[in-house]
Parts: sequence; structure tokens; C-alpha cells
Amino acid sequence: MAGLRRWIASAPPGARVPSNRALVAEYGASPVTVQKAMAHLARLGLVESRPGAGTFVRAQRPPRAADYGWQTSALGAPPARLAGLTSTQRTVAPDAIGMHSGYPAVELLPERLVRQAITRAARTSSALTRSPAAGLPELQAWFAAELAASAPADVAPASARDALVIAGSQSGLSSVFRAVVGAGQPLLIESPTYWGALLAAEQAGVVLVPIPSGPHGPDPDAVERAFAETGARAFYAQPTFANPTGARWPAATGLAVLESVRRHGAFLIEDDWAHDLAIDGDPRPIAAMDDDGHVVYLRSLTKSVSPSLRIAALIARGPARERILADRAAESMYVSGVLQAAALDVVTQPAWRTHLRGFREQLRARRDLLLSSLAENAPTAIVETVPTGGLNLWARLPEGTDVVAIVRACEARGLIISPGSEWFPAEPSGSYVRLNYAHADPSRFPEAARILGGVLAAS
Repeated sequence: MAGLRRWIASAPPGARVPSNRALVAEYGASPVTVQKAMAHLARLGLVESRPGAGTFVRAQRPPRAADYGWQTSALGAPPARLAGLTSTQRTVAPDAIGMHSGYPAVELLPERLVRQAITRAARTSSALTRSPAAGLPELQAWFAAELAASAPADVAPASARDALVIAGSQSGLSSVFRAVVGAGQPLLIESPTYWGALLAAEQAGVVLVPIPSGPHGPDPDAVERAFAETGARAFYAQPTFANPTGARWPAATGLAVLESVRRHGAFLIEDDWAHDLAIDGDPRPIAAMDDDGHVVYLRSLTKSVSPSLRIAALIARGPARERILADRAAESMYVSGVLQAAALDVVTQPAWRTHLRGFREQLRARRDLLLSSLAENAPTAIVETVPTGGLNLWARLPEGTDVVAIVRACEARGLIISPGSEWFPAEPSGSYVRLNYAHADPSRFPEAARILGGVLAAS
């Protein structure tokens, strides 16, 4: 019926289309074929049927840009942190020096282990069956054993049942804030802190209470006062290799905060996102010292195994665990069994420990190279704390620096970095940028530092 399409294209709007009987005669087609053709043309919006009058060529609206302005009133103003992607999520030109990412470079990941594990997992029953809501029992047991390995002899370790497998720690944060804190309730939070936690808190509707946190974490007395003054029942923190600062709490700080949490009948939400990213010294989760349910613990494999295997665990005890599980089940029902099986395969291979040792050395080399490059080429970008783990340097710029303008100027010269303002729950305490030393090509670190130094000198 191509001829009919051509006729319609040349006919004026409102022209009457020949009857089906006439079309059958003209094109030698069956009545069924003609009926199907007319129905197809109607679906395309080329013709319209008018009962009792016939079928007519439809007036075509000229192509135009879609106008979604009506949605502005329907949606209202967006929450501050939902206005767009953060700098860490941006896609940039291939030739740019990308120091904004939240992930390590592909060459630092256990590529062979991951590919083999995915292939094996696809051949198992997990490819066709539903995973339990709490996760594969074997993976639950692995996460629990990892935490129990750090527990003192007099502390009852977490059990496999206490572990909930989740699709990345970000989804876990959303559930914890909803289930443990609740909309409209106060949540103590370090400042600066992980931008994703700020986003999750915004979505959950909790009220943030910033606690200043420096190179050695927060002041335990400040945490104690905040609990007493606000009545908060939870404190979100990153005691180990914090994002973005790289800070690590001393053991005494962890114990003091844990005691404060216990006194106030509250929870410590411990985000151990960088557990596998240690450089100098091994992580000591505070959750390993807790056996009465005051710590809700998150541990992710996303940064150390693969961003494509978004597998993490949340360890909680008592009613808190049940409330979080119910929230996760309502949100996503369960986590892909194939991804869980693949992640378990990777971390139980003998080569996994070998990979972690090599990973540590490569992170150390990259960190030190970027530090020396900044010292030589951008001396006014001061890294006050050399991180002992994680992926980032937190650099303080001269007082009064317009960080957004610096970031834009660097981007114009091919260097992509993140403005520090994204990591503060309130007003920034200074002018900072975050630099990921694990993602970009390390051979370009001197060039990156020269760009930053040049932009700062010109500002």
C-alpha cells in the first residue's frame, strides 16, 4: 500500500480517502489487507475516521520542540539536592583528565576474576530463580564473617542472619534513614560527608544536624551535646577513610562515640564504603565492638570488585533489622541472584586477597604521585590530611577562592574536578576541591596539577 501512503502525503488536509471497496479494486488487495493498512495509517496519525462520513487525511502539526513547561507547576520546586547530577556522575570527554569520579580505574579492578565469576554465575540456578529477600545465605555469611573477624573476644559477633544483601550501599542508606530515623526526625551527620548520604537524607525527609568533622573525625563531646540537645536517635558517619576527606577516626574516638550512642539509646550508622581500599593500616569497624544492636553497618563491594556488580551488605540486629528488611523488600523486593553469586565467587577466590594486596600498592603509588605533583605545581592547594585509604585527596584552596569558578576554569583546560561544596550538609567551612587519584591516568597527574596551579595563580 505504498501508493496510498504517497497519495496521502500529497493530498491536502481534510481530503477524503477513497473507500475500502475502491482501494481493493485499485490495488488488487484483499479487504483484510486494506483494513489492516487503514488501521496502521490511523495509528500513525495520518488519517482519521469520522463515523458516518468516512476517512479523511489528517492535518499534520508541524514539527516543534516539546514544551514541558506545564510540569513546573505540577512538580513544584525540586529539593536542593535533587536539582541535577553531582559532579561525580558526569560523563566527560575521553581526552579530559577526570579526577571527579567516585570509582577507581578499570585497570585497578579484578577484571579476570569478575568476568569468570559472571560466566559461572550465569550457568547456575541463580540465573533463573528468585533470590531470598535478605540475600543469598552464603553471601550473608561471608559479610558477617568479615565483620566478625575484627570483633574482640568478649563481643558476640554478628551472625549471617544479621546481614542483608543490598544493591549498593546507596539504597541501603535510603532504607536506614526511612526505617530507623523517619521523616521529620533529626539525624546527626558529619560535615563534610558523602554527598549520596545527603541525597538519601533529602529523599527520606530527615532533618540534618551537622557535626564538624576534621582529620581525626568529630569531637566526641560535640556528638554527645548534639544528641542531648536534639533528641536525635541516629548518627551517620564514615569512621574509616571518609569520603571526601580521607579522615580516619582514632580508636578512642570510635569508642567514645559508641558509648555516647549507647547512653542515648541511639544508633550509629557506620558507612564502611572503603573497607577494601586501605593503604596504610587496616580498617577497624566500630560495628565489630557492638553486640547490642546500636550500630547499623554498611559494607560495599562496588569500589573494589566492580561498579557493575552493585553488591553491598547492611548488618543490623533486632527490630531495626526487620524494619530495614521490610523497607528494602518494598523498594526492590530482592537483589539479582546472578550478581550476588558472581560477587560471592570473586571474594572467595584465593586470587581475591592477592588482588587486594596489589590494589593497595597501586593506590599508594597514585596517592603519593598526586601529592608530589600538587606540591610542585599547585602549592596553594593544600592537602591537610594525607589519607591512609580511600580514593581521594581533599584539597583546601586559598581563603575566599570562588571554587565554582576554579572548577569551571579547570574544565575549560581539560581537567575535571569536584567542588567541595557538594559534600557539606550546611554552608562549607572553607574552599575545597576533591581529587580522585584512583581514576585518571597517573602519567597525567603532573599535567593536572599544572592546570590547577595555573588557574589558581590567575584567579
